[in-house]
Amino acid sequence: MIKINKVTKKYTVDSDTIYALDDVSLNIEEGSIYGIIGLSGAGKSTLLRCLSTLEKPDSGEIIINNKNIYKLSGTDLRNFRSDIGVVFQGYNLLMQRTAFDNVAFPLRIRKEKKLKVIDRVDELFKFVGLEGKEKSYPSKLSGGQKQRVAIARALATNPSLVLFDEPTSALDPITTKQILSLIKEINNKYQVTMIIITHEMSLVKNVCDRVAVLNYGKVVEEGRVNEVLGNPQNEITRMLLGKELII
Repeated sequence: MIKINKVTKKYTVDSDTIYALDDVSLNIEEGSIYGIIGLSGAGKSTLLRCLSTLEKPDSGEIIINNKNIYKLSGTDLRNFRSDIGVVFQGYNLLMQRTAFDNVAFPLRIRKEKKLKVIDRVDELFKFVGLEGKEKSYPSKLSGGQKQRVAIARALATNPSLVLFDEPTSALDPITTKQILSLIKEINNKYQVTMIIITHEMSLVKNVCDRVAVLNYGKVVEEGRVNEVLGNPQNEITRMLLGKELII
């Protein structure tokens, strides 16, 4: 289980204090797909960066695999980061490297043997449906193909946790459905815990087990997806659902 306990992150802008996260507490079950939703500026991406240790909160703690991740250092911190896959918004691929090299990158950082790297990357290209695209550069790939490369890269080291930052925001409706199906397939095959940051209700409805709604850094609603979205109690949740209905 992932335990987020009273996490607060604040910034000072022109002498004003802005709370990106304000006393956030969540429990996320191992092997689940957990959605975190909210409007722009709600604190979703800040929470993702704290989970990946790219940022450190001002107070509170995050416990993953019974370890306070902010107390890790040296080899322990490197091992922890290797056990997390991140699918960034906008793909974040290495544009001067082939698709194969992008997926192999985290394995080469770990100095895995060449044959092991080749076998793992070939396995992932088959799994995400990109056979034949190994030598292609990102500029020659469609948005959906770039996202599949990014997902394969996130899975390369067999992580126990994968973080997704708006994984379908730049995709067309047909490609979005394909990526959502792939996310569910990953969860079923690898039993990996997934946390998905998004503002898209269709993604949450189709793949997530539970969902938390953030607004100005606070958790305003949390629970099983069918309960939260079926009977929203907070105005922000209703607003998000209303936006989807209008579209």
